[in-house]
Amino acid sequence: MRPSIISSSSGEPIEAAAAIELSRQTSAMAKPSTQRDSQQQQQQAMENGEGAYAQDGSVDLRGNPLLRSKRGGWTACAFIVVYELFERMAYYGIASNLVMYMTNRLHQGTVEASNNVTNWSGTVFLTPLIGAVVADAYLGRYWTFVAGSAIYLMGMILLTLSVTVPALKPPACDGATCPRASALQLGVYFGGLYTIALGHGGTKPNISTIGADQFDDFDPAEKLHKLSFFNWWMFTIFLGILFSSTVLVYLQDNVSWTVGYGIPTLGLLVSVAIFLAGTPLYRHKAPQGSPFTSMGRVVAAAVWKRGMALPDDAKELHELELEHYTSRRRFRMDATDSMRFLNKAAVKVNPGDANGGSAPARLPPWTLCTVTHVEETKQIAKLVPLLFTLVVPCTLVAQANTLFVKQGATLDRRLGAFLVPPASLGAFITLTMLICVALYDRVFVPAVRRRTKNPRGITLLQRIGAGMLLQVVTMVVTAGIENRRLSFARGHGPDAAGVLPLTIFVLLPQFVLLGAADALLVVGQVEFFYDQAPESMKSLGTALSLVAYGAGNVLSSAILSLVGRVTAKRGSPWVTNNLNASRLDYYYALLTVLAAVNLSVFLALSGRYKYRSESRETIDVDVQGGPVRLHSEPAPVA
Repeated sequence: MRPSIISSSSGEPIEAAAAIELSRQTSAMAKPSTQRDSQQQQQQAMENGEGAYAQDGSVDLRGNPLLRSKRGGWTACAFIVVYELFERMAYYGIASNLVMYMTNRLHQGTVEASNNVTNWSGTVFLTPLIGAVVADAYLGRYWTFVAGSAIYLMGMILLTLSVTVPALKPPACDGATCPRASALQLGVYFGGLYTIALGHGGTKPNISTIGADQFDDFDPAEKLHKLSFFNWWMFTIFLGILFSSTVLVYLQDNVSWTVGYGIPTLGLLVSVAIFLAGTPLYRHKAPQGSPFTSMGRVVAAAVWKRGMALPDDAKELHELELEHYTSRRRFRMDATDSMRFLNKAAVKVNPGDANGGSAPARLPPWTLCTVTHVEETKQIAKLVPLLFTLVVPCTLVAQANTLFVKQGATLDRRLGAFLVPPASLGAFITLTMLICVALYDRVFVPAVRRRTKNPRGITLLQRIGAGMLLQVVTMVVTAGIENRRLSFARGHGPDAAGVLPLTIFVLLPQFVLLGAADALLVVGQVEFFYDQAPESMKSLGTALSLVAYGAGNVLSSAILSLVGRVTAKRGSPWVTNNLNASRLDYYYALLTVLAAVNLSVFLALSGRYKYRSESRETIDVDVQGGPVRLHSEPAPVA
């Protein structure tokens, strides 16, 4: 019996020969007898009418092959998606209103509080690099996620205690005198925040990848489901954010911070319990080794053999037999001409020819890499320039939880008898994203797909570029709105609390536009790095998309501090504790110029980017242990 395994990986075609491996196979270290046992189990299951085994290397927690009909799919994803709903509610329950807590309760200035928020946010999105390495090299995604969740929960509990226990809270202001928080109080509060950041490093790069792993790339029906997974994944995230930026923010501002932090802590506990309850239904992938070790070895080997000439025929480069990959449900990658220098890592040295060339007679074994490892390194290297262009857009996103919120605090927040919390305007970002993602997936993609023949409608980089362009428009509008607010402040003096008689809803356009931009940029960014990363480095790919947010937040802190120092020396600081006496419109104009320049660089780089090749591969496997055959048919789909 020969089950047919069909796969299709997204992207634009390059050379048909450069078919990328389509799965990480847990039997990478398996012995031949183990492989034969697995094949016999599959044959027996098929004969019993139990359905097909997952053909992408998915196993249960014990490493046994599993049936597609018993595990994975949308049933398993339901537990994962519900977890993400509660977890995002917990995270944004803290992040959305963090700048207000730091200014109103820790009595920090606007610049100091904004920088503390973005520094913490930067750490939150940089730690996933650690989690990705641990998952890919050691523990696997599931156990890395579980460990990260435990740390995350401890941080939430510590943070809740810091706003509940009187000795851990700074005293309230006495008139115009606001005592600074003590070292103990700051230590406990920031200790909780950075414990959350550490736990987030274990959960964030793995949870979305675990969700995507529930769909088998080798099954055409499941492959189609996976195309919509990231859109609906983000849709669920937005629901959690919406609850946080409305209900939780209101409770924090009008009831107590204990309640406002206690609910998300309880929500995180519930979300972890829900995730663990779905464990019997999950498909798992075993760790394949550290991607940084593999890539570092390729680069070091190429440098070591820099004096060697590349052979005219790429087939003379070192590569393992085809059966080594097909027996593990992986695809061998052929050499490409991009970054040809790295191909030297796969050059084989003939000791008999050493005296006639520049290469030494004997080289260390680590200097010989397979072509597949070389091509995987190239795939990650191709992502790095685009990663840098995504830092500035993430800097703009960071303004929503800092300066946008402080703008709202200077305006009239009354809505009838209801007082709108400044951070609640963030709900309009989420609502706009929810609407736009749904329209994009259900209206735009089907309409455009008929013309472009692309399963996604447009390419991922086109989607990201459209989001960047809309961000530039957003910052132009934001600068204009702030200019109007400052003009109003000069003509209508603020009250004793520094509040202007101008409704907070004048800020609504900048929040709505930012939400529309994020619907294109955020979803496209996450999916692009997951899709374009090598199959053995998916956690790293997801982590790279988060690194852009971390670097963007750090850049936001650096720009704000630099602008503050430079403009203060000139006698008219752009950002001060009193925003009514600042020139925040100039600061937003500076970010607009920065975003426009960055967009130009992105367009230049994305125009030259070559996607992973779209291929349809069929492997015929004789479950009795016979020969393995591979057929390749290029599919020209962008």
